[in-house]
Amino acid sequence: MSLIERTFREKIILVGVAIPPVGLDETEAHLDELALLVDTAGADVVERVVQRRDRPDPATYVGRGKAEELRELSLDVDSDTVVFDDELSPAQQRNLEKILGRTAIDRTAVILDIFAQNAHTLEGKVQVELALLRYRLPRLRGRGVSLSQQAGRIGTRGPGETQLEVDRRRLLRRMTKLEAELVELTKNRRVQRKARQRGRQRSVSLVGYTNAGKSTLLNRLTDADELVEDRLFATLDPRTRRLELPGGEGVLVSDTVGFVRKLPHQLVEAFRSTLEVVKESDLLVQVVDSAAADPEEQMGAVRSVLDQIGAGDIPELLVFNKADATDEAKRLAAEHAGAVPVSAANGEGVDHLVSLMGDRLRASDRVVELVVPFARGDVVAAVHREGDVLVEQHEDGATRLRARLDGAGTARFSEFLVT
Repeated sequence: MSLIERTFREKIILVGVAIPPVGLDETEAHLDELALLVDTAGADVVERVVQRRDRPDPATYVGRGKAEELRELSLDVDSDTVVFDDELSPAQQRNLEKILGRTAIDRTAVILDIFAQNAHTLEGKVQVELALLRYRLPRLRGRGVSLSQQAGRIGTRGPGETQLEVDRRRLLRRMTKLEAELVELTKNRRVQRKARQRGRQRSVSLVGYTNAGKSTLLNRLTDADELVEDRLFATLDPRTRRLELPGGEGVLVSDTVGFVRKLPHQLVEAFRSTLEVVKESDLLVQVVDSAAADPEEQMGAVRSVLDQIGAGDIPELLVFNKADATDEAKRLAAEHAGAVPVSAANGEGVDHLVSLMGDRLRASDRVVELVVPFARGDVVAAVHREGDVLVEQHEDGATRLRARLDGAGTARFSEFLVT
């Protein structure tokens, strides 16, 4: 399913187009990140080109003249592929490949290729393959008359379906099969989550830009032994571990797939079931790489994806990571109310983070008053188990409790609430 050849290190030319309101500096920054993505995918950048345009060219995105220049440059540096930072339409991609005489792909294809390399679980593999097929379907192309669309005129009726139509139908069948498999896998994941919810486990999700240090922080918080690599998208499948807060209550902490600028919509759709763990969290801990060139832009990219998946309203705690490597962590934390600087690598600030997580979770709970008949000792026990009992008094025939409960707990014990 690879979109980038990996039997050898391909030579890549990067192309960025500055279209207002995006300026040249921002375009260069995006190409820096694209270079990291290409390296992660297993290829080498040999040249980069930046162009300023008022609007994209409908036929080639960069214009015929610039495409010809790219062809000459490709010959000079002997490049195998030209990668564009912005998404190309199928027609633009075909036109560019005709002019360039070599493969033309976009940032979306590179990210999909990296995900294909890093998917290890069954669900991850299904999600990535489905995203790849959704990307490839409109880009199916024929070669010559034999694969062109069938015509209905006399003398043009062929022996049956064209190869293009056969390929399209085969892809659609495979996509339908993968979508069905994903539905079943999603049902299984939901059953597992419901079992956790029945145990009244609060949940926290670590979210953030790719390579911000989420997996390292999960290991530091929970003594987990998860994969940690200094490369983009090392983690695709969510990993959940239990953490004991200072007050004694336990929470489930999940590491999630990293986000990136211009995250392909095919991936957002395919990974929507995996990202449900984020939507159902009680608290999001956004881990920010304070050593990055533009942390604020990365935070904006993360919030954009959170909005896409319906998690934009969940309470958030900002964590500026890599305090051991840069003073920017403390400066950025001071600029954002309630944020905390940490070093996931050496543990600096992590105890304070755990304390803040507990405070934020408790702050989201309601303090309610309940009157429970003596005959319902099971309810009293459940309130102690699922909430934080502040006051307990025994009256005539009943126990009066003041307790801190989350929304689900308040709804569950509604018949005993004192209004």
